[in-house]
Amino acid sequence: MPEIPKQMKAVQVVEFNKPYQINTVDVPSPPTPNDILVKVAVAGYCHTEQLVAEGVFKSKLPITASHEGSGTIVSVGSSVKDFAPGDRVMVGIMTHACGKCRSCQLGKDMKHYCQHSDAMTGVTRDGCFAEYVWADASECQKIPDGVTFETAAPMACAGRTAYRAVAQAKLKPGQTIGIVGAGGALGHLGIQFAKKVWELKVVGVDARDPGLDLARKTGADLVVDAREDQEKLVKQAMDFTGESEGCDATVNFSDAGSAAATACAITKMHARMIQVAQPENVSVPFAELIFRDIRIEGSLLCPAGQSQEMLNDVAKHGISVATNPSHGLDNVKEAADRAHGGKMSGKAIVIVDQEQIKEEKEKYGANI
Repeated sequence: MPEIPKQMKAVQVVEFNKPYQINTVDVPSPPTPNDILVKVAVAGYCHTEQLVAEGVFKSKLPITASHEGSGTIVSVGSSVKDFAPGDRVMVGIMTHACGKCRSCQLGKDMKHYCQHSDAMTGVTRDGCFAEYVWADASECQKIPDGVTFETAAPMACAGRTAYRAVAQAKLKPGQTIGIVGAGGALGHLGIQFAKKVWELKVVGVDARDPGLDLARKTGADLVVDAREDQEKLVKQAMDFTGESEGCDATVNFSDAGSAAATACAITKMHARMIQVAQPENVSVPFAELIFRDIRIEGSLLCPAGQSQEMLNDVAKHGISVATNPSHGLDNVKEAADRAHGGKMSGKAIVIVDQEQIKEEKEKYGANI
């Protein structure tokens, strides 16, 4: 492995509600023997980046942005057994779960809900908009040979979130899942996971022309425009299900004020609506809960083991991410502007290290 420098470039929030700054900072030293140091290849821009920049998470400043990253390990702690320098990895978000709280005691599938974790990548500790980032090895995943850095980085959050939500719907092949926000960064992944991994039918709902187009391209069986009259929208979804009962479960990826209500309305009685989007308040008419018995569940991220399962499925089924790349840390603002412009389809990503992309293509060629 090449020698690790002492300093690096990092894109940081230095003051809330102010533009990012590109600073020269020390290359981090992983704090425990269970951690790894990753040379970042690609970092994603997510809605969470905006929340961090606005001070919603009360992050200690300055903080390096981005909680979605992929790259190559350059060093490992003395207690790390499953990784080695040279491994391509997807960077985990969680860091050092406490092991004692109720979530941790429920087992490895729930420890990502730990409320006493040391920190979260790019949220309460330095993230992936930098040349190097350290990570908790137990929360990272090896990237399969058939998956690129450019695909793996957005999978660190968008992919893990969409995969977990579809899995949580607990449907069987041939059943129908509704996806509200179907043409967004998470929604278009949710469609592919639903179709290719779980063999479900998909009713996709979106309110933007680029989103409607992406939902069609990624395989939704029925695409419904949320700008239509609500009664007409619901009727289209109901008619599609044959018995006019609605979707067997629905996932809401949209934080629009009416999105949760729409998600419940297209869901059949006594079934689940999985809420993923994070508006300030989730608003649903009481009749959906009381008279139709719609059960609303929240969903967060895949735990570590399920995250590796997700990456393996991405490779096996050819799951793709609609990416909008910017090149170099100097162009993070470009990625942010794209993400907030309202016209983008898919995910904004930043190519941090073009050399790793080049080496990846030389090694795997047409297989990646």
